[in-house]
Amino acid sequence: MGRAPCCEKVGLKKGRWTSEEDRALTKYILANGEGSWKSLPKNAGLLRCGKSCRLRWINYLRADLKRGNITREEEETIVKLRTALGNR
Repeated sequence: MGRAPCCEKVGLKKGRWTSEEDRALTKYILANGEGSWKSLPKNAGLLRCGKSCRLRWINYLRADLKRGNITREEEETIVKLRTALGNR
């Protein structure tokens, strides 16, 4: 016994995401929100599983993702919190 698979594995695309797939995923999420990841690929017209879509959105495509190095203020905040709380 085990968990049911997250999606039907037959016919799914694996590997690198294309810019067209990224645009389709972004367009769908901006229009409909982050609802059911399991049904999203079919509704957005993608040949990916819901887990793949969720991870792509969370780790790469979200508009509120901050890329690059941390700022001086962020580093100071980290040092202050570590001094106050220690290593947990």
